Amino acid sequence: MPSQLEGAMDAMIKVFYNYSGNDGDKYKLNKGELKQLLTSELTDFLTSQKDPMLVEKIMSDLDSNQDNEVDFNEFVVLVAALTVACNDFFQEQQKMKSK
Repeated sequence: MPSQLEGAMDAMIKVFYNYSGNDGDKYKLNKGELKQLLTSELTDFLTSQKDPMLVEKIMSDLDSNQDNEVDFNEFVVLVAALTVACNDFFQEQQKMKSK
C-alpha cells in the first residue's frame, strides 16, 4: 500500500497524462489540454480568478522553453506553486483564528 505522499505523486502523474496527448505530443499539454485540465481539476481556482486571460498567462509562465506546450516538469512547477500558495493562505487563516 503506497504512502500518502506516494499516492499524491501517483495522482499528479496520472492527472497530467490523462490530459496530455489528446491532441498532439502525448508527453506535453498544449494550451487546449492545459485549459481542460485546469477547468476539470482546479475548477474552484479557475473560477475564483475572474481573469479571462488566466490560461494564457499560466501557459506563458509555465512554458519555460517557449515551445507553446507544457511538459511534466513545467506542470509540476504549477502544482508546487499552487500548493505553496494554499499552505500560506491556511497558515494565515490559522494565525488570525488564534488571535
